[in-house]
Parts: sequence; C-alpha cells; structure tokens
Amino acid sequence: MVRHGRISVYAGPAVLALALGLWGITREHSMWRDEAATWQASHRSLAEIVHMAGQADVVHGLYYAVMHGVFALFGDSLLTLRLPSVLATATACGLTALVGARLSGRWVGMGAGCALAIIPAVQEHAQEGRSYAFVLAFVVLATWLLIGALERPEGRRWAWYAGIVLVAAWLNWFSLFALVAHGVTLVCVRPDRARWVGWVLAASGAVAGALPVILTSRSQVSLVSWIKPLGWSTVLGVLITVAIAALGALLPRARGSGRTREELLQRRVNLAAVALPLCAVPQIGLALISLVKPLYITRYVLFAYVGLALSIGVLLVTVAARLRTHARMLLPVAVALALLALLPIELRLRTVESRVDDVLTAAATVGHDRGVADGVLFIPAARRDTALVSPHAFAGLRDLALAQGPVESGTLKGIEAEPRDIERAMLDARRIVLVTDPGPRRADSARDRAKQRVLDEHFVRRSDRVERGRRVSVYERREPGRPTCLAGKTAIQHEHSGLGAGPSDHPLDQVEVDGRETDVIGVGSGEGKVQQPGFVEQAVPAVVDQQQGLGLTNGLGQCRADGGLVLGVGHHDAVFGRERTMDRVGEGSAQSVQVGLHGRNIQAARGRGAYLSR
Repeated sequence: MVRHGRISVYAGPAVLALALGLWGITREHSMWRDEAATWQASHRSLAEIVHMAGQADVVHGLYYAVMHGVFALFGDSLLTLRLPSVLATATACGLTALVGARLSGRWVGMGAGCALAIIPAVQEHAQEGRSYAFVLAFVVLATWLLIGALERPEGRRWAWYAGIVLVAAWLNWFSLFALVAHGVTLVCVRPDRARWVGWVLAASGAVAGALPVILTSRSQVSLVSWIKPLGWSTVLGVLITVAIAALGALLPRARGSGRTREELLQRRVNLAAVALPLCAVPQIGLALISLVKPLYITRYVLFAYVGLALSIGVLLVTVAARLRTHARMLLPVAVALALLALLPIELRLRTVESRVDDVLTAAATVGHDRGVADGVLFIPAARRDTALVSPHAFAGLRDLALAQGPVESGTLKGIEAEPRDIERAMLDARRIVLVTDPGPRRADSARDRAKQRVLDEHFVRRSDRVERGRRVSVYERREPGRPTCLAGKTAIQHEHSGLGAGPSDHPLDQVEVDGRETDVIGVGSGEGKVQQPGFVEQAVPAVVDQQQGLGLTNGLGQCRADGGLVLGVGHHDAVFGRERTMDRVGEGSAQSVQVGLHGRNIQAARGRGAYLSR
C-alpha cells in the first residue's frame, strides 16, 4: 500500500474516533473514582510514583508517569486528563484500518476502523483518564508489526514488535493475552522455522521484561478483590462477540480468497487468522481464569474488540458485494445508522450517571458544609480520594482517622490509625463530616466498624445528601444525658409535655406491629396534646390505631434504656409524612397505657423524649 493510500485509510476512522471522543469529553464536569486515582497519583513526583508502584497500582505505574508529564506540560484539567485517551483511541482506530486494509483490502480496513470507533465500550474508555485506550493502541500497533515481521522476518522488525508488546504489558500486563492470540495466529498460518524462531524470541523478551510488573502485582491482588464472579450477562456478551468474529472469519474474503496482494503475504497470514484469535483468546482466557479468581472486567481486555472490528469490516464489504453496490457507498450509510441506533447509549455514556460516582460533586458538597464541622471521616477509606482530588474543599477539616498520608505511605488512600485512636479523635470533635457510599453503610474493616459505632452511639446526623453516587452527612456530638441511638438510627431530640418518656428501668425490647418487629426505645406515655415543631430527615411510615388504644410508630430506632418510646395514646391520627416539618403527632386523653413486652409493662410517664427516624 502506497504512502498516500495508507494516510487516506488511516484518516477516516481516526477522525471519526476523535470526533466521538471530543463529544461531551468533560462528562457534565464529573470525575469518577478510577479517574480520581489517576489524578492524585499523576500529581506526585516521579520518585513518589515509583515508590507508590511498589506498594499499590503497579499495573498503572507507567501510565501515571506519562500523565505526570502531561499535567506538567499542559496543566491539569478534565480535558488534559482525558484527551490522551481520546488521541490513543483515534490512533488505535486508524491502525486497525491499516491492519484490515493490509490483510483484506482498503474498504475492509476502513470498515474495521470505523466499527472499532463506534463500539460503545471503546467510546466509553476513549473518554476516561485511565490506561486502557493506551493499551488498545499499543496492541493494534503490535499486531501491525507482527504482520510486517511475518512478511519480512528481519531482526529489526522482531525487535520493534517485542518492544511494543513490552510497553503494552507495562501499561497493563493483561495485554499479554494479545501475545497469546498472536501465537494462535502463527499456529493458523504455519510459518517456516525462521519466523517461528523470530516470534518466540521476541515474545520471550517481552514476557521477561514484563515479569517485574507481573510479580509485583501479585502482592497487590487485594486491589481487585472487589471484582465479582462471572455473571451470565458477561458470558453472553463474550459468546456474542466471539460468534460474530467467527462468522466473519468464515467468509472467503477473510481467508484471502480472490486477493491480488503479494503472493508471499497471502500465504503467510490472512485476516481470519488475525481477527478471530485476537477477539476470542483474551476474552475466553480471562473468563476461564475468573472461574478460579474473579478478574473479568471488559476494560481489561478492551483490545479484543479489534478482532471483532476486523470481522465487521469483512462482513460490511461482503454485504456490499451481495447488494451489488460499492463499499464506499455502503460504509457511510452503515456508520450513520449505527451511530443513530446507538444514540441512547452514546448519550448516556457522556453523562455522570454512566459511572459509579463523582468525586467532584461530593467535594463541592463538603466544601459547602465544612464551615459547621471540624473533622472528616471516610467509610471506606478509599473514599478519601474525594479530598485528594479537591483538597481546597476540605480546608480546615481534620482527617480524624488518618495516621500516614497517601504520598508518604506510597498508597492511594493512606494508612489509618488504630480503631481506639480513631475513636479518641472522633470524641474530641464537635461536628464531623462523613463521606461514604449511598445505601446502608458497610463496615468491612475494624477501623470502619469503630467509626460507625462511635457515630451511632455519640453523634446525631444533622444533614444528609446523596448526589451522583456519594453520600455526604454531617454529624453533631450528642449532648450528655440524651438518648443514644445504636447502629444505623438517627435521633432527633425534643422537649414536650404529654406524649413522651421519662427514665426507665426496662431493658430494650421489641414488639410486633402488624406482624412486623419494631424496635422499642424506652418507656412511657402521657396525657395531653403534642405539638411537634421539629423536622425529620427521611420519611417514617406510621402504624395508626384509629380506635381507643395505642398508635406506635413503625421504624423507630433503638436507644439506650434511658430514652423514650414515641407513642400516640388514645383516639389519635398519627402521621409521619414525607415533609421536612412534622406539626402534629397525636393527641390522647388516657392517663396511662400498658404494653406487654415479653411479660414486662411500660408505665405512663411525662418528660423528655426522642422521635427517631431510620
């Protein structure tokens, strides 16, 4: 292929990928947790990055060093964070077009390059500040060099091939699955001994050079402990992509039939021998490993889509021939239809909802609340990335659990103090900001359990916001003598006459209301009308008895025995709505009420009580 022809084949898919990558690149001014790791690691010095790679995230160490240079040259922003991935993806799509054109003709190549640019997973990772687009580009380049080395097996060509495979492995050593796929390609094309020797030497050199990364990463395996076992949706996705690649490989054009290329190359390698192994081997290989140790994440083998794209290119040209139209007419139509069909997915990929969370929004929320607090906690500790990305939002807040910072410790989240030291620091604080995940808090470590216990026993949650996948809450130290909630509950204290509670000698217990267990927090009821001007943070459903008797709020939290039981006594209409103001709780005329609690009675009392909401 002449130089001018190569440029024209390369340019079309590369420009398409570049346009798709630049479209919505800031993703509603958001940054999710993986990109936060890139951001904070790349802002360290090169010596600090090397130190960190020995402790954590060695598989991304080279990428962090590259991004350190990018930030140093062009400044740090969401654009400079993601633009290198956009450029790498554009390069990968252009190179895929060259590979396809070299193996099966110009229009197969252009169809393959455009297909790779349009694949949703490729669009997603083209706009992420992570290494996967770089790996994609280097794997395609290695495939191009392999074809050239098989055509003319010179030592210089094998050296270049080995070097590019090694760089890909240092960016992420799962890219070595592509090396295995290349080995299958050689088995398919059955080259002579010289070519086999050249490939084996090059592959051995690349693997040897990657061994330091591989061995170091084995000691950091806890960093991927969050990966779930294979699901049926993942298995189905692998089967579908491999089936499409196999279908393309069966077509005559993929196997070189009817080609007018140089006879030597035609005998050595064809598109089917490259595309099918490159699509199947990485995905199936990682899936099989995941049966023993869950490791399968699509982005780890993103480069497998190159094999799929090459097969799609062959399918496109074959369909054009069947329709008796030229591929140059069909290709633009197919690209437009594919983009239109995938438009809902493409639009969602460019919103914050397409990622797990957004550290920038959480940091902004903390910045708004920090004036009323003097300390901050993170559950789990990995949520400290919120502060590491936006330290200005946490100015004036003391990290109550941190013993050694991330930079000093060579980690991504720092080293936290012992549980007793964390408890001591928390009890010295008046108000605490908590940054955590939405939903029920999970305490997976002794340190996180200590944080949660102290918050529940000694603090009251005063505000709670969940935005873009992260929860930011403000806790205030409970006044001495007030009821103390146990895990997972929030108390709102009020003075009132009538309905309420006084000191109790009864232990904690539970009653059944409409067949459901409801926690009881103490004792007492009284007479009179209750006016409640306070507020509730969340909706609390009510169990209402419209007759003479007792109305008990369902969902009450559990408190110490010196607390109070929220009761509506007599004829009443207890209402807990989804409003921030709760004006009327109930009214009654009874002097006392008795509720059986496994043989114990609750007697009437007046005094101070607590309304509780989960």
